[in-house]
Amino acid sequence: MKTRPIACLLLLSLCACRPAPPPTERPPEPQAASAAHLRDALQAPIDKAKAVEEAARKAADDQRAAIDAAKQQ
Repeated sequence: MKTRPIACLLLLSLCACRPAPPPTERPPEPQAASAAHLRDALQAPIDKAKAVEEAARKAADDQRAAIDAAKQQ
């Protein structure tokens, strides 16, 4: 008979730990601002890498042109 009070206390303690439901009067706040911030944070290194790639290709083209000019002489 001692198990019934223990079971009731256990059940009550589990019910008390449940998080409160969100209020229903207000709609949830939009998450677009944080998503845009995250997108910008991810896009910045990609843009930087593309700029470096462009600079490296231009330098390689200039070097090839200089080598070709030197071979012509």
